[in-house]
Amino acid sequence: MHYLKFNSICLLLACLLLLQHTSIAQTTPDSTKYDHQDIFGPITWPLTGTEVRSASGQPGPKYWQNRADYQIKATLAEGTQDTTITGEVKISYTNNSPDKLDYLWLQLDQNLFKPDSRGAATTPISGDRFDVKGFTRGGYHISSVSVTYGGNTYSVTPVIADARMQVRLNTPLDAKGGKIEVKVNYDFSIPFYGADRMGRKKFNKGYVYEIAQWYPRMCVYDDVEGWNTLPYMGLGEFYCEYGDFDYYITAPSNMIVVGSGDLQNPDQVLTPTQISRLQEARESDKTVMIVKPGEVGEKSTRPEGQGALTWHFKMINSRDVSWAASKAFIWDAAKVNLPSDRKCIAMSAYPEESMEAKTHNGWERSTEYLKNSMEIYSGAYFEYPWNSAVSVAGVALGMEYPGIIFCLNNWKGKRLWGDVTHEIGHNWFPMIVGSNERKYMWMDEGFNTFINQYASSHFNKGEYGDTTARPAKRMATSMLRNKDPLMTPPEAMALTDYGFYYSKTSLALDILRNDVLGHDRFDYAFHNYIQQWAFKHPTPYDFFRAMNNAAGEDLNWLWKGWFFTTWKLDQAISDVTYVDNDPVKGALITLVNKEKLAMPVDVKITQANGKTETIHFPVEIWQRGGTWTFKYLSTAAIESVVLDPDNQLPDINLKNNTFKPGK
Repeated sequence: MHYLKFNSICLLLACLLLLQHTSIAQTTPDSTKYDHQDIFGPITWPLTGTEVRSASGQPGPKYWQNRADYQIKATLAEGTQDTTITGEVKISYTNNSPDKLDYLWLQLDQNLFKPDSRGAATTPISGDRFDVKGFTRGGYHISSVSVTYGGNTYSVTPVIADARMQVRLNTPLDAKGGKIEVKVNYDFSIPFYGADRMGRKKFNKGYVYEIAQWYPRMCVYDDVEGWNTLPYMGLGEFYCEYGDFDYYITAPSNMIVVGSGDLQNPDQVLTPTQISRLQEARESDKTVMIVKPGEVGEKSTRPEGQGALTWHFKMINSRDVSWAASKAFIWDAAKVNLPSDRKCIAMSAYPEESMEAKTHNGWERSTEYLKNSMEIYSGAYFEYPWNSAVSVAGVALGMEYPGIIFCLNNWKGKRLWGDVTHEIGHNWFPMIVGSNERKYMWMDEGFNTFINQYASSHFNKGEYGDTTARPAKRMATSMLRNKDPLMTPPEAMALTDYGFYYSKTSLALDILRNDVLGHDRFDYAFHNYIQQWAFKHPTPYDFFRAMNNAAGEDLNWLWKGWFFTTWKLDQAISDVTYVDNDPVKGALITLVNKEKLAMPVDVKITQANGKTETIHFPVEIWQRGGTWTFKYLSTAAIESVVLDPDNQLPDINLKNNTFKPGK
């Protein structure tokens, strides 16, 4: 019985193979690079599903992450040569991990600006956007470190290695809820150009100080790497624990200070007029001036009789805080309308040079851009969780922190809109969904670029154009020179390639949404990922699994080819013939995948009788090989066959995407 059954199966397979050979040949031509096993072969992810991280891409029932709460007191002091920050930070650290900790690691990001830092040593001689720019007086001076644990307080001599500091404990910190306090006293000089992320710039009525990476902060200890101690070197950004921030900024009384979170003492640092205007702004959809252009520098805009003022801010459940200060600030604000009707305010602070007198299309529109971006992202993805946000004009081209963004002071119109909506968009990725920017830059820059195009298409009825049209042709050209895959850490990525973190990732999500899953399935899976990982620490593998599971699709072919390789796409039409040489009996159309990447295929067919039809094929046509022949029920001679007629895919050779029989 088994023998007969086996022979029957063999006979059936032989017939199928003969039919395949005669009608829809599937053998990959010698001229192609494609091998279906490369992209559809089995994948073993380095992280398997556990009780901490589920195989479905969600946090598991035993998911944990540590917590860092900060109290910071800092003073800004202007000098003839340097402007310095002197501070004290108290970190209340909670170890929720299952491990006892013999030591703690902190980031000392200002040490990037020491002349002998790793970042300085690895900056090309030609320089780059994130280099130290010759600042020779940079870096932290750590005056003291102390630890309080179990009722005992003791001093520690820290071990400083470039931009990290190890605090070795006398007694190990208990697992599963152990709490410890670390206090650090420090100071540093503010660099002029802080790796395009912070710094100082002079304007007519004073310097604008954008202050970030301004306190020693905890490294993340997680279930994937343990201590995450990659040093700050410029391009790679940040990976931070969540916690509450209570911070105090003492600055000269003629300065306005804006910062992450909620101002706690407006009665002490603002005039009654400014407080009244802020209250008006909280109820206004139109921008309200808090400090008007003609008021900048006037004594009447500041409380009387004090040489310095201390501004007190709080921010709850954040991974970082930053602030800015200046005598030159114009300040305006408007209400943000959140889905829950919770009160929220958008603000901007900028020097008069940033205004555009003729067109009124300069920084006087920053708050409008900020407000609208926050409303769009809150409605589409996840409600903005804090009560305020502020956009600051200064030296940084564009940089984001929770509740505050730094944008270039001389941008206007479309460029300023793009800068503001991109930087505040980062409050969703990675400030809400807290990925590891220092290792996986595409998880914040790419996801953010993806949602930015949605905001641009909706802002003011598309004032600056519908950016949802994908730059597939431009991407195809640039992919020819792409040397490093997206999973490459930023500090190992070619300086000509890091733009792919933005554009290539965004295009991958566009393709998933528009060509593979459809809008409903993609949106459900993407939103589910955001909800599950808000204020947590997802890895790339959590994202891949979350999308696979919620969308109900094995997308590993895309994750593998798009994120782990630099493979190219070249899909072509190789032949069009007719059954029995008669167009009325149908046409046999043969497609070829010539490069190593695979994608779905849209085929637009035009017949001589004027009939036009577009047929969609899923990526699975490439699972067994690099050619695919299908029968099209033509009723007349075929005039043309075009692949990807809407130019949605980054095909590197468009010449073989069109086939005209007989020509």
